[in-house]
Amino acid sequence: MEKEERLQRIKAGAFLASIAGISAIVGFSATLSAAKKSDPKYFNKGLHGSVEIADAGAILALRALGWGTLYAVAGTSCLCYGIYKLSGAKDLKDFRIKMGNLLPMLPKNNPPQSRTEFTGLNDLMTYLDEEYGKKKN
Repeated sequence: MEKEERLQRIKAGAFLASIAGISAIVGFSATLSAAKKSDPKYFNKGLHGSVEIADAGAILALRALGWGTLYAVAGTSCLCYGIYKLSGAKDLKDFRIKMGNLLPMLPKNNPPQSRTEFTGLNDLMTYLDEEYGKKKN
């Protein structure tokens, strides 16, 4: 049973990693082709190499950063506003109450039932490994 579960997790991880890799390659290719279409003069200069290229590359990178930031902020804002509107809330207090009823309650951990202080990352990882092993058995 454990081997099957572990194999399933490995398969799921490989699937997610391959999807992420393919998405990154497609996204990079699309961005590169869009950059070439929007400004072929600077794009072709960037392929040959010179002192002017660093300036052209920096300009292109700043423009890409600006558009990426705009898309990220606008997309996240639209997503949050859409969820707010779909919830049917009248104001933010009503939204908080509706989401509180919809989402699961987090248990209180006062006083803490486990360790909260660690000397370093190795100590934390060792503790997590030991605790995970205890809960599985």
